[in-house]
Amino acid sequence: MPMTAANMFWLDALHDCKIDHSLSLPFDRYRLSDEHRTGRGVFISFDFGVNLSHNFLSYSLSNDITVEQLALASYYAFLFKLTNGESDLCIGMNIHGRYKGELMSVIGMFVNAIPLRCQLDAHWSFHQLVEDVRDIARNSLKYSYFPLQRILAQHPYATKPAFLETLFEFRSYTSKNRKNKVMIGNAQLIAAPFTIKIGEDEIMSKFDFILTIQHDLDTNQLSYTINASLDLFDRKTVDIIAQRFHSMLEQLFDTEDAPTNKPIYELPLILADEKLLMKSMNNTQVLSPSVTCIHHRFVHQVMKYSQKLAVELDDQSLTYCELLYYSQVLSWNFLNEQRVNVGEIVCQCVERSLSMVIGMMAIEMAGGVYCPLSPRDPQHRLHGLVEQTHSRLVLVHHLTKNKFNDSIISLDIDS
Repeated sequence: MPMTAANMFWLDALHDCKIDHSLSLPFDRYRLSDEHRTGRGVFISFDFGVNLSHNFLSYSLSNDITVEQLALASYYAFLFKLTNGESDLCIGMNIHGRYKGELMSVIGMFVNAIPLRCQLDAHWSFHQLVEDVRDIARNSLKYSYFPLQRILAQHPYATKPAFLETLFEFRSYTSKNRKNKVMIGNAQLIAAPFTIKIGEDEIMSKFDFILTIQHDLDTNQLSYTINASLDLFDRKTVDIIAQRFHSMLEQLFDTEDAPTNKPIYELPLILADEKLLMKSMNNTQVLSPSVTCIHHRFVHQVMKYSQKLAVELDDQSLTYCELLYYSQVLSWNFLNEQRVNVGEIVCQCVERSLSMVIGMMAIEMAGGVYCPLSPRDPQHRLHGLVEQTHSRLVLVHHLTKNKFNDSIISLDIDS
């Protein structure tokens, strides 16, 4: 075993990698120290289904990649989305350690855990990610015999290898090799279960998050299981995460025209019910009542409260009926004397007074567009605003009639 080459490979593979940095998964609770963790976990399983399994395996065959490597690439894409765009992803994987053919029949424990680091680009397509993961997996497995302890020794300042908390597993099996009993002479060996149940829907879970992909070689069907720590996740959260992973797989592989050339940052994890909710929230169209003009509403008020006060200023006041009368007189002047057209801008420059209200209502009744001017502005400013609005008529009263020269038509409300 070329240990020097393996040492250099792992040193280079994890260069600048924050191996003590945990992935930003959607935890429901803060991380506890190991001595305070309960070890309780939950598992959620889904079958790929016939069509999704077929398309997944077909993609693997047509792109010169193993099913395990394609599953790993899918996991990286999912973690990228689940962590809101973390691009430097380092996870753990247990390998059988029988890297030579002569070790396959030897009884013993050869398992070794290795880190798998993927530095992806958000603009990569899924197909580009697959090619990168294929190279990562091949090179990492080539040097998988290098002990984990020696890999960690290369990073003495790392307090804890966080990549071991987020794991990937792949299992392929047939009915024949899935038997859990083996006879050796008169001795019987019983395989230990992959997960230890401690309740109806709870298991022992030492790690934060594990994705396991299973390939049944007899039926050529795929399934997956997510094991997650209940110290960090709620059951409902794990179930939603599993549904999001299934939704992403369906987008990538459920049709022949799947968007594998689409940038991975564009892959949505939104579930069908969430899409409906977002659609309903974005449906902001409101049926408004038919538009009623201001002066029409004013006339309606006049009919209801003709003798009540409509406007009051200091010692002066007008009833609704009086305000309607003066406004109609002025609007008649607009239409018949000044020839104001519908939509024409009419400026008004008056101090705060009853005349201001009469002018506003008269302009609305004549179909004009009301444009107020401040009497406090200097004369050149007022002239400039009249020119910008292309207004040929300005309403004034006795306090403001001297602010405009003869080039601008001004109409004294008080007259």
